[in-house]
Amino acid sequence: MLSRAEKSEKILKEWEDEERKEKRKKSIILWAKIIVISMIVIFGSFYYMRFIGTSGLNVREYRVVNSLLPPSFHGLKVIHFSDLHYNSTFSEKNLKVLVKKINQLKPDIVAFTGDLTDKETVITENDLKILVEQLNKIEATLGLYAVRGNHDYETSNFDVVFTKTAFKILDNNYDFIYSKGTTPILITGFGSKLKEDLNPKQAFSFPSEESFFTIALTHEPDTAIDILNTHPADLILSGHSHNGQIRLPKIGAIYSVPGAKKYKNEHYKIDQSNLFISGGLGTSGFKLRLFNRPSINLYRIVEK
Repeated sequence: MLSRAEKSEKILKEWEDEERKEKRKKSIILWAKIIVISMIVIFGSFYYMRFIGTSGLNVREYRVVNSLLPPSFHGLKVIHFSDLHYNSTFSEKNLKVLVKKINQLKPDIVAFTGDLTDKETVITENDLKILVEQLNKIEATLGLYAVRGNHDYETSNFDVVFTKTAFKILDNNYDFIYSKGTTPILITGFGSKLKEDLNPKQAFSFPSEESFFTIALTHEPDTAIDILNTHPADLILSGHSHNGQIRLPKIGAIYSVPGAKKYKNEHYKIDQSNLFISGGLGTSGFKLRLFNRPSINLYRIVEK
């Protein structure tokens, strides 16, 4: 028979055992909740980045003021799009929306700064046919221009498509654009430095000593310095970085790629030149976007 002290000790032990079991139960429930919530956050974030972040089409609009712009070009509208990486996360349906939106904006000039397709993506003859058909629907009052991206050197897709459109390919070449006057503006384009095809001297080899308002098209934004070391350029348009593809508020792009180590975000002022970098339309490397929906840029250029 247990004494009173032994009975008390037994009861106390039972209480302690019960309390430990209860604490263990609560701990298991807490960790289960943490795991479930973490999985929801992870899968929810992945779903958003894969299916929502890569959808839609934003128009980023900028006003560019430059006194060198000839009066006849005052109010010039330039549409800039880049990095389709067709069939990555950018489909035929997206392409039709893009073309419709560009035409609704009634641009004077349309510029494409490279990576029509991705070297890792299979492109069929029908895909090329669709690209030609849709790009031929883009309208601009003064001209359509394109330069290659680094991925466009890996296949013949760029040449197959753009040689069948009204786009003028400006890899290390130039063109003069006139509008209701005798003073033109200059547009130049550059090949990929990553593919050892950058030749600024050739791109600026026009037979004139005059100074013109100059638009420069280049895929890789870090080549802006190579361009400016050769010749002044008032407006430099590029792509390649996708503005990071994955971005965080107040931080911006969280990673950079070769060719966009120094310049990767939306806009930079380099002395008197404006460098704008398109966020792009498709994806490369991984099919995800965060705080960086597919977009095109619209520049309204004025004298003052």
